[in-house]
Amino acid sequence: MPINKDKIAKRQEVKEHNPDFIRPESWRYVRLQTGWRKPKGIDHHQRKQKSRGRPGLVKVGYGGPKDSRGLHPSGFTDNLVYNLSDLEKLDPKKDGIRFGHSVGTKKRKEIVAKAIEGKFKIFNARVSASGSKS
Repeated sequence: MPINKDKIAKRQEVKEHNPDFIRPESWRYVRLQTGWRKPKGIDHHQRKQKSRGRPGLVKVGYGGPKDSRGLHPSGFTDNLVYNLSDLEKLDPKKDGIRFGHSVGTKKRKEIVAKAIEGKFKIFNARVSASGSKS
């Protein structure tokens, strides 16, 4: 059962009323991905909102509720962990953990063992049962 279910639902409800922000001209050229890029040209039609029917621009007013920012879809807060001392500062009932990119396999296994013992939610465990790289 996910925690913070009401905050996640509120965030989803606000998101439904926001427009779909897609990259300008991505509908026109196949080579352009649809992920958002801000139009920066001096005469760009979307930045100036010259004609009706253009997709909206990303603005600060479209943000979600403040109390639900930084929450993972599971409802836990998302916290970067690099070592065991980072893990000791967190509460397993509301904090989930995500390993930093630079954490190696040896230290990762130690932290995973401690996290499972403490009943933490792990978002990117990436440790195999055998432990070999090949």
